[in-house]
Amino acid sequence: MNKVPMTADGYDRLIEELRHLKSVARPEIIKAIAEAREHGDLSENAEYHAARDRQSFIEGRVMELEDKISRAEVIDVAKLSGDAVKFGATVRLADEDTDEEAEYQIVGQDESDIKSGRLSITAPLARSLIGKAVGESVEVSTPRGSKSYEIVQIRFV
Repeated sequence: MNKVPMTADGYDRLIEELRHLKSVARPEIIKAIAEAREHGDLSENAEYHAARDRQSFIEGRVMELEDKISRAEVIDVAKLSGDAVKFGATVRLADEDTDEEAEYQIVGQDESDIKSGRLSITAPLARSLIGKAVGESVEVSTPRGSKSYEIVQIRFV
């Protein structure tokens, strides 16, 4: 059974989503299915089929969340330190071509959100950063070609 690394914040979000699905979404969909059944012939009842599809999605997501939560390896980023990039690190990068800076925290796959600056540990950029120190350069292949970044700062928050 493979452990799934994640931050405490990511773990809390999965727990909250699971709680919402079990306590809010499930009861709502059960009610919707019951109402759709009252409309008669189920073979041609679009509301019923849509509600059953939604129920199937919810149950699948509940199983997926329960699995991930059971395999979670919660890493407290505040307890981490060091001079090299590792899981949980917040890394400031400078694009070597444009000098534009960007900052990313390396997080678990399920909590990544590039718009919020959370980069999945499985992303090519994150994989190339692991083990590197301030001042080192990394080169990453992107769909638009190769990009080079210099590590400007590493911190653990």
